[in-house]
Amino acid sequence: MIPCLIEESYEVVEAIQQKNTADLREELGDLLMQVVFLSQLAAEENKFTFDDVVNDIAEKLIYRHPHVFGDKEAADEHAALRNWNEMKAREAKNQAHTSILDNVPFSFPALLRAEKLQKKCAKAGFDWQQVAPVIAKVEEELEEVTQEINCPAPQQAKLEEEIGDLLFAVVNLSRHLKCQAEESLRKANHKFERRFRAVEDKLRQQNKTATESSLMEMDMLWDEVKHEEKVSSD
Repeated sequence: MIPCLIEESYEVVEAIQQKNTADLREELGDLLMQVVFLSQLAAEENKFTFDDVVNDIAEKLIYRHPHVFGDKEAADEHAALRNWNEMKAREAKNQAHTSILDNVPFSFPALLRAEKLQKKCAKAGFDWQQVAPVIAKVEEELEEVTQEINCPAPQQAKLEEEIGDLLFAVVNLSRHLKCQAEESLRKANHKFERRFRAVEDKLRQQNKTATESSLMEMDMLWDEVKHEEKVSSD
């Protein structure tokens, strides 16, 4: 069930990003079916029912929004977020956590999990207050990758570790710049795919494929595509 649940979740995200209302309606239904199905499996084992799931989220929303459902006030979205975090903190105190990082799911995509871990630590004061040292850390991690590459006998495990440190530092920079690393990379993927498909189109006009072309040829066409995009956006 887990692969199906993840797949349906991503299909909902794709429909939202493409602003396709018809697909979104269908994909939300598919995702809801996963929720209903998992709830039914739990009900058959006498653990909980679908009604329990709905009631729990309703109670959580009411509890975490005292400025809406209670007597607390929130002048703006920042105050409302503080209320939310206060309520979550109270809940956490009643759970058997040994670390503030305990409730960051291991199953999150790596970029998202890195961001969540960093945000948790930032709330505890373990964070840079300025962006300059964050940039310096990215440069430091990149230098360590370069040093490992230039070793007489670079170790794959060490390279992987250094690349991981570099990615973690880039996520931290993204967070400090108020960007979501996962979303930023998704957009970069989309831009790369769009441009490479345009290169393939140009090659087809020459009766060629990418595998039949040299890197130099494709790189020239890539630059053409970038220039055309810039002209059309100006």
